[in-house]
Amino acid sequence: MAKAHYMLAWEFLAAPDKLVEFKRAYGPEGGWVRLFRRAEGYVKSELHQDSVNPQRFITLDYWESQAASEGFRRRHLEDYEDLDVECEQFTLKEREIGRFNLV
Repeated sequence: MAKAHYMLAWEFLAAPDKLVEFKRAYGPEGGWVRLFRRAEGYVKSELHQDSVNPQRFITLDYWESQAASEGFRRRHLEDYEDLDVECEQFTLKEREIGRFNLV
């Protein structure tokens, strides 16, 4: 497996009646991972559910580099935006936590 040097972190509040669909879309075999796997430089994604608030999740997307992540986004912008719109029905709120260089 390639080594990750860059990570994007997002926080989500899933709709209470859409938890199963949310986990399916953002989980290890979901639409986001399938889309990212098209990219050179993609390493892996993780989905974590809050132990206190089961509607709260974070996703961590690991890339070989910032350039790989940004290049993917440019090349697949239409597919990215389409999937983002499709997944909006599963969430009440989302926010980018940050973009991190791994040390």
